[in-house]
Amino acid sequence: MAVIESFKIQSDLKSGSDICRIGLSDGAMFSFNSCYLPEEYRDPVFWSLGRDLGPSEEDCCRFAASCFRAERQALRLVGRAEQTSRGVFLKLLKRGFSDACARAVIDHLSGLDIVNDQRYAELWLRSRLSRGSSPRRLLASLRNRGIDRVSVQVACKSVFTVENEFALLVSYIKKNHLEFEDDLHTFKFILKREGFSSIVLENYLENLGAE
Repeated sequence: MAVIESFKIQSDLKSGSDICRIGLSDGAMFSFNSCYLPEEYRDPVFWSLGRDLGPSEEDCCRFAASCFRAERQALRLVGRAEQTSRGVFLKLLKRGFSDACARAVIDHLSGLDIVNDQRYAELWLRSRLSRGSSPRRLLASLRNRGIDRVSVQVACKSVFTVENEFALLVSYIKKNHLEFEDDLHTFKFILKREGFSSIVLENYLENLGAE
């Protein structure tokens, strides 16, 4: 059983959490965000100097310290580019962090809106409006990235205005060299199957004098 020999705490105004550093009599030192501790361990009084720290309490310190290290790596990832929660989770696992640790970090960063799957989905969709894809394929790609159905639906509603979907349709037709002169029915069937709305398809055909 180790004894608490030093304890420092500094408030992080940005996250609303307390960053703690604790030193034990056995030489172990931990830095952690108090949000990764059980509720009953977050009171600074709990960490009074000279107090014995039991094995389970030390395990909580180690877990919180691991989460703190994982959080810093996650922040570096987000600092380089927008990330999905699943993407960050898998990258943390690849770096050797535990499943529980990675999930705790994702929950914390999502609560701070640092990781936001809906925001990622909206930015990702907007970046692909002119790349010749279709709504169906874009939605499938987002789902494959681990983004939940509700976030995908909200993002699509925000991004796929009539104007944006029209631009996507034009890009898709051009990339796939689609023609309607010979078989308008098949032309419309293909585009509806790919997720293009009837109103946008009708607008496109009207502009070309097909209807």
